Amino acid sequence: MCQLDKFTLNQQETLLMVIDIQERLIPPMKYGKQVIKKTNILITIAEDLGIPVIVTEQYPEGLGKTVPEVSTGPGAVTFAKTTFSACTAEVTSELNRLGRKKIIITGMETHVCVFQTVRDLLALGYQVFVVGDAVCSRTKENYRNALSLMSLMGAVVTNTETVFFDLMKKAATPQFRKLSQLIK
Repeated sequence: MCQLDKFTLNQQETLLMVIDIQERLIPPMKYGKQVIKKTNILITIAEDLGIPVIVTEQYPEGLGKTVPEVSTGPGAVTFAKTTFSACTAEVTSELNRLGRKKIIITGMETHVCVFQTVRDLLALGYQVFVVGDAVCSRTKENYRNALSLMSLMGAVVTNTETVFFDLMKKAATPQFRKLSQLIK
């Protein structure tokens, strides 16, 4: 495997994981609306390209369900959890079933559930892409620290547009013309 493969996304090997964008978590997040917007862009792209979507909810009885503004389609699979890491037995079983080794991450909070999930995914041998403009924490310090730690661990810290263009590979296709409207 080429060293640069770690930085390359493709439709066949990739899945999208949306972590804990929930009713009671959004209000204290300064960038919560941005995370919802960028996550929705990535969900639309994933669904159009046939990329599986996994959604997690941290203790939904206490924190509420995924906010209705996050527009997951019928193909998304949602898992409740009480651990901070999304790598529960059910989620890792689904990851194994799907057989995809590259995981795009969005959600909250960057320094808690996102961080612990990324660390566990890396330990399990996945290539992880954290979308910096689609994750957030209550404080900028916690957000920055978590991105730095995840990068040091081996995750690729990226952004929504880079993910889009890397998955598309080329312009001048009907699919590119349609989906590029999402990032304008």
